[in-house]
Amino acid sequence: MLLDIIYPPTCGICGEINKKYICKKCEIKIKQYEINKIENYRKNKNKYFDYQIKLFKYENIIRERIIDYKFREKAYLGETFEKMVIKNEKIYSFLKKYDIILYVPMFKKHKLARGYNQSELIAKKLAKTLGICLEKNNLTKIIDTKKQSLLTKEQRKKNIKGAFKIKYPERIKDKNIILFDDIFTTGSTVNECSKMLKKAGAKEIVILTIATD
Repeated sequence: MLLDIIYPPTCGICGEINKKYICKKCEIKIKQYEINKIENYRKNKNKYFDYQIKLFKYENIIRERIIDYKFREKAYLGETFEKMVIKNEKIYSFLKKYDIILYVPMFKKHKLARGYNQSELIAKKLAKTLGICLEKNNLTKIIDTKKQSLLTKEQRKKNIKGAFKIKYPERIKDKNIILFDDIFTTGSTVNECSKMLKKAGAKEIVILTIATD
């Protein structure tokens, strides 16, 4: 393809040209940060989601590349992150059973300022690979909250409360849902999103993030 000649696919970790978007050398390099766990929260009364998939620790090269992706206009790294998700056969098989995928939304003015929602880009790629529907612009952020990273755990819960809305609940009802975000810290944001999804009638929710802090 002409586009591949102009913008050749590269490994998002080392930057070398690689059609798979992550080279073997870097696959080995990032292995020390792998978690690759599927945790069950179905009996946890404080969680509105049912499962959480933990892929990587938010450390060193993983942390650096996520920061590059989010804040340094390196949207192409989304290709590498998507490949990092699906390369684990157990996790890939687990995700295949879900009906739709959503992503944690940004407040409109912040998305316009950045030019893209990093979670939306990866969710779109995952939807195509998994063969499931991407629910775009259904889960929306209606309050311009303070930055979660600047707050304590308790402050984060209060800050994010009531910040999200489901526009089309009929598309959520009785669905098994993947909710994607880039980083999991305290889980306040994805839990609040899950709360709204469950209120809309979601059957089961799995939280999928690239890294866990």
